[in-house]
Amino acid sequence: MCTSSTGAMSPLESATVDASYGPEVRQYEYRGAWVIVAAGAYDMGSITPLRQALHTAARQYPKVVLEASAVTFADSTFLNLLILTNEIGTLRVVAPSVQVRRLCEITGVDSVLEVRQTIEDAASS
Repeated sequence: MCTSSTGAMSPLESATVDASYGPEVRQYEYRGAWVIVAAGAYDMGSITPLRQALHTAARQYPKVVLEASAVTFADSTFLNLLILTNEIGTLRVVAPSVQVRRLCEITGVDSVLEVRQTIEDAASS
């Protein structure tokens, strides 16, 4: 990235940097379950890191917990990933954002996925 001679970024460059941050995926083990914390927007162009994390976890752990409170956008790509992960193993979705909760309700997936309020609840159920 180019900066001006003063070392400061112009407003346009600043906006470009902020817009370039993609979705975030953090992972850790908790009480025998693999926890994945997803944040940001997920669609066909940005789903790969989350897909890799969920597929790997579902094959290696008896229970996978997806903390989805910070997911700001999700489309059918995200929804399909949740369904497929649940078919591979045991998936619990924790504290889904309003957007994710609405998507699951509209499509009826909320009757298929197990939703919990806390990571501790999801790991112990």
